[in-house]
Amino acid sequence: MTQPVLIIQGGAGRNLKNFLRAGEIRKKISRILNLAYKKLLKTDALEAVTYAVRLLEDDPEFNAGTGSQLQADGKARLSASIMDGPSLRFAGVINIEKIKNPILVARALLKERDRILAGEGAFRYAVKKLGLKPTDTRTKESTRRWKALGPASYDTVGACALDRQGNLASATSTGGRGLERPGRVSDSAMPVANYASQYCAVSATGIGEEIIDEGVALKIATRVQDRVGLEKAFKKTFDEIRSRARRLGAIGLDSRGNIALDTTTELLIFGWRKGRKERAGP
Repeated sequence: MTQPVLIIQGGAGRNLKNFLRAGEIRKKISRILNLAYKKLLKTDALEAVTYAVRLLEDDPEFNAGTGSQLQADGKARLSASIMDGPSLRFAGVINIEKIKNPILVARALLKERDRILAGEGAFRYAVKKLGLKPTDTRTKESTRRWKALGPASYDTVGACALDRQGNLASATSTGGRGLERPGRVSDSAMPVANYASQYCAVSATGIGEEIIDEGVALKIATRVQDRVGLEKAFKKTFDEIRSRARRLGAIGLDSRGNIALDTTTELLIFGWRKGRKERAGP
């Protein structure tokens, strides 16, 4: 049996000068991490990453689900994806409105023939097929930021898990950059930001267009499959990212339980647990 491992991330888009509540954020990350790790011990990697991201979506602290950034027209349009490593199956939702947990929709789509839905089609599937209740995900704080034309954010949440059977899975969810043009598509519902195979699982966060340009998650996964090793795959990829002054971060986990993370931003919110060993940061 394999030692279960879980790593989660809450974004890389915050400025150190404005990050005055690091202790409180770490407590939130630690709480979610431990709840999801218990789920991992009882179920499998897919269920654990779904649950972890769902908890992150439910907390307005993070830019996913409830309290997400609003687009230029004041609406919240959310994107999420999930990938099952053993089957190499990917599913996602793009710009779904009034559904507080888009990761649940992505998880259900893993079983469907049409595994990526957008906009109104994704909403109808969530409500009519899954029975999810339409909910306004905007909060007073997210509306205040929008009215104040606050600075764009590139926070995203994600999780990677390795279960007792040695299976890997990844999940990623976002509210977007904030104040973007309606119709803009986030990287979080693409394999470049969320990817899992039998070799590793990766979840990326940062400026979506730059994650797409670099093909971050898929590039790291390909290097691991080519026997570069997770740590070296992260280093080589982020050396390239730094050389082009990109703004992004990522977390990763391989089939041996090795953990890796890196960011070119000022900080990356993360937490990982392997048995009794646990760490939350920054």
